[in-house]
Amino acid sequence: MDSRWYFVFGDLLANLLAGAVAAWFSALVVGPGWPMLAAMLVAMALGMLVSLFVFFPCSILFGAMEVMLPAMFTGMVSGMIIGMWAAMHPLDSGTALLAGACCGLVCLSLIWLLNTRLRGVRSYG
Repeated sequence: MDSRWYFVFGDLLANLLAGAVAAWFSALVVGPGWPMLAAMLVAMALGMLVSLFVFFPCSILFGAMEVMLPAMFTGMVSGMIIGMWAAMHPLDSGTALLAGACCGLVCLSLIWLLNTRLRGVRSYG
């Protein structure tokens, strides 16, 4: 993953957007009467599908492979969490958007940590 500020900001923006939009759509689709497992699976698939629509415009600006993996992972996780949450009780749009953005931030941080751990610390000098 590129560590230049433009690409770091792009990754952050794409993941926050993917998480928020996936969570919002998941909260719209899943209601309190849903079984938890069904809500999780449907919202996970919906989150990944919604992330595709975030991925395509962001990939032009920030690179396809660098945006695709974190955005799809964020959409999947955000959809699952918000889908199960919405199956327990109704969520308003603001809560869903904020929780989805938080999922995006956590997922991106996890991917950055794992990437650093796998590749090791590099010096560019």
